[in-house]
Amino acid sequence: MVGFAGKSAVAGCAGLMALLGAPVPATAVAEQCANPTGTYTAAVPWGQRLIDPARVWPLSRGTGQLVAVIGTGVDGGNGQFARGQLVGGQGTEAEDCDGRGTIAAGIVGAQPDPSTTFAGIAPGVKLLPLRYTQANGGGDPGQLASAIETALNRGAGIILIAVPAASDSPALSGAVSRAREKGALIVSPAAGTQQGQTSYPTATPGVLAVGSTNQAGEAVQAESGSYLGISAPGAELVSTSAGAGGTVAHRWPVSDPGLAAAHVAGVAALVRAYHPGLSPEQVVARLTLTAHRGPGGGHDPRRGWGSIDAYAAVSAAIPAGTPGPGGPPSVGPDTVVVPAAAPARGGADKVSGVLALAGVAAAVAAGVVVAAVRRGKRRGWRPSRFVER
Repeated sequence: MVGFAGKSAVAGCAGLMALLGAPVPATAVAEQCANPTGTYTAAVPWGQRLIDPARVWPLSRGTGQLVAVIGTGVDGGNGQFARGQLVGGQGTEAEDCDGRGTIAAGIVGAQPDPSTTFAGIAPGVKLLPLRYTQANGGGDPGQLASAIETALNRGAGIILIAVPAASDSPALSGAVSRAREKGALIVSPAAGTQQGQTSYPTATPGVLAVGSTNQAGEAVQAESGSYLGISAPGAELVSTSAGAGGTVAHRWPVSDPGLAAAHVAGVAALVRAYHPGLSPEQVVARLTLTAHRGPGGGHDPRRGWGSIDAYAAVSAAIPAGTPGPGGPPSVGPDTVVVPAAAPARGGADKVSGVLALAGVAAAVAAGVVVAAVRRGKRRGWRPSRFVER
C-alpha cells in the first residue's frame, strides 16, 4: 500500500486510498493527507504515450487558456507546476489533502522536467484550483454549481469537473446553462461505479461527458448512456502528487474517472489555443469527429464516439459549422462519421489530418443526402421550382 504523510485532519482523505485501490482500515485515514509515491522515472506512462502531447506542442501548448479544476483543490507546492501557473484569488484553494485535484491538474498542465518522464498535456495553460468537496464519490450539487459560477466569474474558458456530483439540482443545471452562454466548455467524467448510476453535470446537456479506459482500450467505469461523448485514459496512471513540499513528485498507479476528463480538458485547451475562435460546440465536434472509433464505428454507451486523438483534433482541417457525430436534429441521428483507422506512427504526421478531413467530408456529404431525401419525401418527390433549366 502506498504511504501517506500525517498532516492536518481533513475529512474525506480516505477517498484517495480508494482511488488507488488500497484498502481503507476501519479506523480510516481522516487524520492523514496524501503524499508522494516518489519521483517517477520509469518509461513514459501509457496514458501520456497514447495522447502524445509532445507531438502537438510545435502547434499548441495551450498558451492563453485558463482551465478551472473543480474538485478537492490543487496543491501548488508540487515543483512540476510553473511559478504563477496556478491562479489564486477569490474562491481558489492551493491546498489538497485528498489529492485528487492535484493529480487531475497535473494531467492537464504539469511542466516537462528533466527529472521525470511524466508531463502534462498542455503546459502552457493557467490553472484555477477550486475546491467544493473532499468526499469520496462526489459532493453537494449546489456547492458544485457555486464553484462553476466562480470559474465563470474568473474567466475560465475550460472547466474540468475533477470530482462530479452523484445528483443534480436546479442550481447545477443553471450553472451549466450559464457556462454555455459565456462560451465556456465543461468537461466532466462518468464516475458511476454501479449500473444505473449517473454523474452530474456529466449527464447534463451541453457538457462533454467522458468515459474512462484502461491500456487495452476497455471502458472501466460502470456508468453508461447516450450522453457519453468521448473516452480517454483513466486507469493505472501517473501524475503530480499533493504533499510534495516544493519538489517534483508523483503518485502512481492512480485510477479515477476524473483523470479521463483531465486528459480531455488538456486536449481541449490545445485545440482552443490553436483555434481561438471555436465555440464550445465546435470544440466538442472537433474532438468527437477525430476520435478513434471502436470496432462497430458507432456510438458506444461507455466510450462515447471513441478514444481521443489529440494530434488529429488540433491539426485536422475541418470546415466551419461541421456537426459532430450524429449531426444536428435537422440532419438526423443517422449521419455518423466513421474515421479511417489510426495511421501507422511513422506516417501519422503527414496523413492524420487528411484522414480526419476525409471522414468529415463524408459526414457533410451524408448530411446533405439525408436532408435532400427528407425534403424530397415531404414534397412527394416533385421537382423544385428553383431547379435550373
